[in-house]
Amino acid sequence: MATDAKVKGPASYFPSIEKTYGQPVAHWFKLLDAVQDRKHIEQVDFLKTTHGIGHGHANALVAYHKAQR
Repeated sequence: MATDAKVKGPASYFPSIEKTYGQPVAHWFKLLDAVQDRKHIEQVDFLKTTHGIGHGHANALVAYHKAQR
């Protein structure tokens, strides 16, 4: 029986993030590497204010990035 594994959690936002902002998520993770010493919300604010990313998308990127470390 074949199962279609539906992506859940922060990664479920990735297709929309890539489409909306025209960059692969790896681009955003690289930017987050430069501010990894900051708190979660400070990283979210960095993406929002510096790069114009919406709150939900920024939060998903930060959450996923932090979970991978």
